Amino acid sequence: MAVTVEKIEKNKVSLEITVDAKDFSSAIDRVAKKTAGEINVPGFRKGKAPRHMIERVVGLEYLQNEALEPLLGPAYAQAIVESAIEPVARPEVELIQVEEGKDLIFKAIVEVKPEVELGEYLGLGIEKKAVEVTEDQLEEELKRRQDQHAKLVSLEDGEVQDKDIATIDFEGFVDGVAFEGGKGENHELAIGSNTFIPGFEEQLIGIHPGQEVDVNVRFPDEYHSKELAGKNALFKVKVHAIKRKELVPLDDEFAKDVSEFDTLAELKEDIKQKMLTANEMKVNNEFRAEVVKKAAENASVEIPEGMIENRIENMMNDMKTNLSYQGITIEQYCQYLNTDEEQLKENHRAQAVEGIKTELVLEAIAKKEGITVSDEDVENEMVKLSQHYGRPVEELKQALQARGELEWFKVGIISDRTIDFLAENNSSEKKETMVQTENTDTGSNE
Repeated sequence: MAVTVEKIEKNKVSLEITVDAKDFSSAIDRVAKKTAGEINVPGFRKGKAPRHMIERVVGLEYLQNEALEPLLGPAYAQAIVESAIEPVARPEVELIQVEEGKDLIFKAIVEVKPEVELGEYLGLGIEKKAVEVTEDQLEEELKRRQDQHAKLVSLEDGEVQDKDIATIDFEGFVDGVAFEGGKGENHELAIGSNTFIPGFEEQLIGIHPGQEVDVNVRFPDEYHSKELAGKNALFKVKVHAIKRKELVPLDDEFAKDVSEFDTLAELKEDIKQKMLTANEMKVNNEFRAEVVKKAAENASVEIPEGMIENRIENMMNDMKTNLSYQGITIEQYCQYLNTDEEQLKENHRAQAVEGIKTELVLEAIAKKEGITVSDEDVENEMVKLSQHYGRPVEELKQALQARGELEWFKVGIISDRTIDFLAENNSSEKKETMVQTENTDTGSNE
């Protein structure tokens, strides 16, 4: 086999691939033999008809075309390896010469991974936010826990207030006609939760148990049911009962009841430390994301359209899978959003382009800085993964290999290390140090 590579556009190459005539003839013979066992040729038992008789029945062109399939794929794959290119989309194949007794020649035009022109990615001086927990934040978290552990008390008398839980019967009407899905009995509604149509819950405030009330609302214009969207509705509501949260005092007894601590002060300190840890993780993640974003913005790369289309297709497939877990089809989802699948794809374009560019830039930086991983590094990361999921290392490795994702696993490790490298070399403190070093390096010519 021989291959000739020609660059026809910035990110597109043409591979002219030649398959030896002998290999092409052998492939045709195999197809003829297979066909002989599948068709009836007068005067011959199945599988016993000679090739010239098979040609007479099905035609030489048919045998040649059938022989192409098992030849083109492997030949193209070998050409990719030999030419050391990285395709990012399926090739456009053009047959140049298909004639038995002569070399099989075909052309594969394919988009390849683009070259990245890196900009500034070191010493960017990006500021990392301070990690802190204010007294207000701590008090807010304590109140959240106090609310979480509050007791629900049924009221014998009284009226509905904000944050109460009202047990109601309701039935909705549009233009005097009850609509499907607009009726419920003994429904527990948390006032202020905004789970009902805007304006519904507020109109129950002040109502007593046993009292009936007419609630007038307007369905939102973007409501999922087109029959109801933007229409006025009347709900006939009866309040049966009211439950109200009774807060437990924030004291040492509260700490003992809800935690392993004996005092409220100890509980507060534990909450503070956990909030600090969570905030530090959030700040670090935001800082790392900002560093990567800036490095990507400073770089230039022309992304092939095929690469973008493939990414969008993968994103759409992921969306369809996630929706299927909820029992929703992509058609139903589009109907709910009042859009179509093509518009959804277009909505994903910017995210696809940004994601591809970021990956390409990180890859380029890793190559330039010599950031790699060894087999031992991969094994160590596998061990961490196995501990996280509670599965044997070999089982995880086999699963990745079966899905063809082991190489992506390695790429992910390199990407993480590249981001670590960028984070270490792009803090505001690092920038300050670099500036000071440059200012003191004045030479010795004075």
